[in-house]
Amino acid sequence: MKPSDPSATAAPSVALAVTGASGIQYALRLLECLIERGCHVYLMFSKPGQIVTAMDTDLKLPARPADMARFFSERYSAAPGQLQVFGEQQWTAPVASGSAAPDALVVCPCTTGTLAAIATGQCKCLIERAADVALKERKKLIVMPREMPFSEIHLENMLRLARMGAVIMPPNPGFYFHPTSVAELVDFVVARVLDHLGIAHQLLPRWGLDQPGDD
Repeated sequence: MKPSDPSATAAPSVALAVTGASGIQYALRLLECLIERGCHVYLMFSKPGQIVTAMDTDLKLPARPADMARFFSERYSAAPGQLQVFGEQQWTAPVASGSAAPDALVVCPCTTGTLAAIATGQCKCLIERAADVALKERKKLIVMPREMPFSEIHLENMLRLARMGAVIMPPNPGFYFHPTSVAELVDFVVARVLDHLGIAHQLLPRWGLDQPGDD
Protein backbone atom coordinates (compact mmCIF):
# COMPACT_ATOMS: atom_id res chain seq x y z
CA MET A 1 0.00 0.00 0.00
CA LYS A 2 1.44 3.35 -1.01
CA PRO A 3 1.89 6.05 1.65
CA SER A 4 -0.24 8.45 -0.41
CA ASP A 5 -3.26 6.15 -0.06
CA PRO A 6 -5.71 7.87 2.36
CA SER A 7 -6.55 4.48 3.89
CA ALA A 8 -2.93 3.84 4.85
CA THR A 9 -2.85 4.76 8.52
CA ALA A 10 -0.65 2.08 10.10
CA ALA A 11 2.79 3.30 9.05
CA PRO A 12 4.01 6.54 10.65
CA SER A 13 5.78 9.35 8.87
CA VAL A 14 9.41 9.46 9.98
CA ALA A 15 12.14 12.04 9.46
CA LEU A 16 15.68 10.65 9.40
CA ALA A 17 18.59 13.03 9.89
CA VAL A 18 22.15 11.91 9.18
CA THR A 19 24.99 13.98 10.65
CA GLY A 20 28.75 13.71 10.47
CA ALA A 21 29.48 10.97 13.01
CA SER A 22 30.73 7.56 12.01
CA GLY A 23 27.99 4.93 11.84
CA ILE A 24 26.12 5.62 8.59
CA GLN A 25 25.44 1.87 8.39
CA TYR A 26 22.80 2.27 11.10
CA ALA A 27 21.06 5.04 9.17
CA LEU A 28 21.13 3.17 5.86
CA ARG A 29 19.64 0.03 7.38
CA LEU A 30 17.01 2.06 9.22
CA LEU A 31 16.11 3.86 5.99
CA GLU A 32 15.74 0.52 4.22
CA CYS A 33 13.49 -0.86 6.96
CA LEU A 34 11.30 2.26 7.09
CA ILE A 35 10.74 2.10 3.35
CA GLU A 36 10.03 -1.64 3.45
CA ARG A 37 7.37 -1.04 6.09
CA GLY A 38 5.58 1.64 4.08
CA CYS A 39 6.58 4.70 6.10
CA HIS A 40 6.71 8.10 4.47
CA VAL A 41 10.31 9.16 5.01
CA TYR A 42 11.81 12.65 5.11
CA LEU A 43 15.58 12.30 4.74
CA MET A 44 18.14 14.97 5.63
CA PHE A 45 21.93 14.77 5.31
CA SER A 46 24.26 17.36 6.76
CA LYS A 47 27.30 18.14 4.62
CA PRO A 48 29.61 16.47 7.15
CA GLY A 49 27.22 13.52 7.05
CA GLN A 50 27.78 13.16 3.32
CA ILE A 51 31.54 13.40 3.81
CA VAL A 52 31.61 10.72 6.50
CA THR A 53 29.36 8.48 4.39
CA ALA A 54 32.04 8.50 1.70
CA MET A 55 34.61 7.57 4.35
CA ASP A 56 32.55 4.82 6.02
CA THR A 57 31.20 3.22 2.83
CA ASP A 58 31.76 2.92 -0.91
CA LEU A 59 28.60 4.90 -1.66
CA LYS A 60 28.86 7.92 -3.94
CA LEU A 61 25.95 10.05 -2.82
CA PRO A 62 24.57 12.69 -5.18
CA ALA A 63 24.85 16.21 -3.78
CA ARG A 64 21.45 17.51 -4.93
CA PRO A 65 18.46 16.46 -2.77
CA ALA A 66 16.35 15.45 -5.78
CA ASP A 67 19.15 13.25 -7.11
CA MET A 68 19.69 11.72 -3.67
CA ALA A 69 15.98 10.94 -3.43
CA ARG A 70 16.14 9.08 -6.75
CA PHE A 71 19.30 7.27 -5.65
CA PHE A 72 17.83 5.92 -2.43
CA SER A 73 14.38 5.32 -3.93
CA GLU A 74 15.94 3.05 -6.54
CA ARG A 75 18.29 1.42 -4.02
CA TYR A 76 15.48 0.50 -1.62
CA SER A 77 12.56 0.22 -4.08
CA ALA A 78 10.56 3.06 -2.56
CA ALA A 79 7.08 3.79 -3.86
CA PRO A 80 6.63 7.02 -5.84
CA GLY A 81 6.71 9.95 -3.42
CA GLN A 82 7.46 7.74 -0.40
CA LEU A 83 10.91 9.24 0.15
CA GLN A 84 11.67 12.95 0.16
CA VAL A 85 15.14 14.43 0.65
CA PHE A 86 15.76 17.99 1.83
CA GLY A 87 18.85 20.20 1.84
CA GLU A 88 20.38 21.79 4.93
CA GLN A 89 18.83 25.20 4.24
CA GLN A 90 15.55 24.06 2.67
CA TRP A 91 13.29 25.91 5.09
CA THR A 92 10.14 25.19 3.10
CA ALA A 93 10.40 21.49 3.98
CA PRO A 94 7.44 20.09 5.98
CA VAL A 95 9.73 19.15 8.88
CA ALA A 96 10.42 22.86 9.50
CA SER A 97 6.87 23.55 10.70
CA GLY A 98 4.68 22.17 13.43
CA SER A 99 1.73 22.24 11.04
CA ALA A 100 3.30 19.45 8.97
CA ALA A 101 5.58 17.75 11.48
CA PRO A 102 6.20 14.02 10.94
CA ASP A 103 5.28 11.54 13.63
CA ALA A 104 8.91 11.04 14.61
CA LEU A 105 12.44 12.25 14.00
CA VAL A 106 15.52 10.05 14.32
CA VAL A 107 18.97 11.67 14.32
CA CYS A 108 21.24 8.78 13.34
CA PRO A 109 24.13 9.02 13.83
CA CYS A 110 24.22 12.23 15.87
CA THR A 111 27.39 14.25 16.33
CA THR A 112 28.02 15.86 19.69
CA GLY A 113 27.85 19.21 17.90
CA THR A 114 24.35 18.45 16.64
CA LEU A 115 23.45 17.15 20.09
CA ALA A 116 24.50 20.48 21.61
CA ALA A 117 22.66 22.49 18.96
CA ILE A 118 19.42 20.59 19.52
CA ALA A 119 19.73 20.82 23.30
CA THR A 120 20.12 24.61 23.10
CA GLY A 121 17.56 25.24 20.35
CA GLN A 122 19.96 26.81 17.86
CA CYS A 123 18.04 26.01 14.64
CA LYS A 124 20.86 27.05 12.29
CA CYS A 125 20.02 24.34 9.74
CA LEU A 126 17.03 22.22 8.79
CA ILE A 127 18.07 19.24 10.93
CA GLU A 128 18.27 21.41 14.05
CA ARG A 129 14.96 23.09 13.22
CA ALA A 130 13.28 19.70 12.62
CA ALA A 131 14.43 18.57 16.06
CA ASP A 132 13.16 21.83 17.60
CA VAL A 133 9.78 21.23 15.96
CA ALA A 134 9.67 17.63 17.23
CA LEU A 135 10.29 18.82 20.77
CA LYS A 136 7.78 21.65 20.75
CA GLU A 137 5.09 19.51 19.11
CA ARG A 138 5.73 16.63 21.54
CA LYS A 139 6.63 14.26 18.72
CA LYS A 140 8.93 11.29 19.14
CA LEU A 141 12.57 12.40 18.97
CA ILE A 142 15.29 9.75 19.00
CA VAL A 143 18.87 10.99 19.22
CA MET A 144 21.68 8.52 18.60
CA PRO A 145 25.01 10.08 19.68
CA ARG A 146 28.01 8.17 18.33
CA GLU A 147 30.99 9.21 20.43
CA MET A 148 33.25 7.70 23.08
CA PRO A 149 34.00 8.56 25.75
CA PHE A 150 31.34 11.14 26.57
CA SER A 151 32.48 14.37 28.18
CA GLU A 152 30.53 16.11 30.93
CA ILE A 153 29.26 18.53 28.28
CA HIS A 154 27.90 15.65 26.18
CA LEU A 155 26.25 14.04 29.20
CA GLU A 156 24.65 17.30 30.31
CA ASN A 157 23.25 17.89 26.82
CA MET A 158 21.84 14.36 26.73
CA LEU A 159 20.27 14.82 30.16
CA ARG A 160 18.73 18.10 29.07
CA LEU A 161 17.15 16.47 26.02
CA ALA A 162 16.00 13.44 28.00
CA ARG A 163 14.20 15.76 30.40
CA MET A 164 12.48 17.35 27.39
CA GLY A 165 11.16 13.94 26.35
CA ALA A 166 13.72 12.89 23.77
CA VAL A 167 14.95 9.30 23.68
CA ILE A 168 18.74 9.13 23.97
CA MET A 169 19.84 5.96 22.19
CA PRO A 170 23.59 5.54 21.64
CA PRO A 171 24.01 2.80 19.02
CA ASN A 172 25.32 0.13 21.40
CA PRO A 173 24.54 -3.39 20.11
CA GLY A 174 23.99 -6.37 22.38
CA PHE A 175 25.76 -9.70 22.10
CA TYR A 176 23.45 -12.10 23.96
CA PHE A 177 22.16 -13.51 20.65
CA HIS A 178 25.68 -14.50 19.51
CA PRO A 179 26.02 -12.32 16.40
CA THR A 180 28.29 -13.60 13.66
CA SER A 181 28.40 -10.52 11.42
CA VAL A 182 28.50 -6.75 11.50
CA ALA A 183 25.12 -6.76 9.75
CA GLU A 184 23.56 -8.54 12.75
CA LEU A 185 24.99 -5.94 15.13
CA VAL A 186 23.57 -3.17 12.94
CA ASP A 187 20.18 -4.90 12.88
CA PHE A 188 20.20 -5.10 16.68
CA VAL A 189 20.46 -1.32 16.97
CA VAL A 190 17.97 -0.65 14.17
CA ALA A 191 15.51 -3.05 15.79
CA ARG A 192 15.53 -1.02 19.00
CA VAL A 193 14.84 2.15 17.02
CA LEU A 194 11.91 0.47 15.26
CA ASP A 195 10.59 -0.65 18.65
CA HIS A 196 10.50 2.94 19.88
CA LEU A 197 8.82 4.05 16.66
CA GLY A 198 6.13 1.41 17.14
CA ILE A 199 7.01 -0.35 13.89
CA ALA A 200 6.78 -4.14 13.79
CA HIS A 201 9.84 -6.10 12.73
CA GLN A 202 11.63 -9.43 13.07
CA LEU A 203 15.20 -8.16 13.17
CA LEU A 204 15.91 -8.85 16.83
CA PRO A 205 15.62 -11.98 18.99
CA ARG A 206 13.42 -11.07 21.96
CA TRP A 207 15.04 -11.52 25.35
CA GLY A 208 13.49 -14.52 27.10
CA LEU A 209 11.07 -15.19 24.25
CA ASP A 210 12.97 -16.49 21.24
CA GLN A 211 16.47 -17.21 22.49
CA PRO A 212 18.53 -19.70 20.48
CA GLY A 213 17.72 -23.21 21.61
CA ASP A 214 14.24 -22.41 22.95
CA ASP A 215 11.54 -24.88 21.96
